[in-house]
Amino acid sequence: MERTNQVDGSCPVCGYGMVISRLSCSNCGSALVGSFALAERPTPGGDRSGEARFGRLARLDSTQLEFVEVFLRCRGIIKNVEDMLGISYPTVKARLANVLETMGVGPEEDLPVADRRRMRREILADLAAGRISTDEALQILANDATADADKSWPIK
Repeated sequence: MERTNQVDGSCPVCGYGMVISRLSCSNCGSALVGSFALAERPTPGGDRSGEARFGRLARLDSTQLEFVEVFLRCRGIIKNVEDMLGISYPTVKARLANVLETMGVGPEEDLPVADRRRMRREILADLAAGRISTDEALQILANDATADADKSWPIK
């Protein structure tokens, strides 16, 4: 029996959609020759294009995907990634930054979590400098979501 390879219908050279020129039955050997297109199988999510199926991972080249696989297998522990790939810490960080950039993920400062951390640091700095009282700091921290929506921080 012939080996069957899975394909996604995209040309590996230019990325354009490919057509099927020969279909054959592995049981009886009969074949159809011509120009055929695969009928899309309906999926719960709808669109089966690369980005729709694989999200931002579809943007990565094979080297980046291999790095992501190793990174995930190592559970994100950079020391293990270093050992597995035989590369240095700065190289791991650079490759990770490259993968994130390719996927369209901005630097950590752009993430909402980083904004909340930065806001908390500013609150603590204002408290330490005496610009706000302990009660005011506690109130601002307790209303963190409201403070984010209000955009009135920092208090002057």
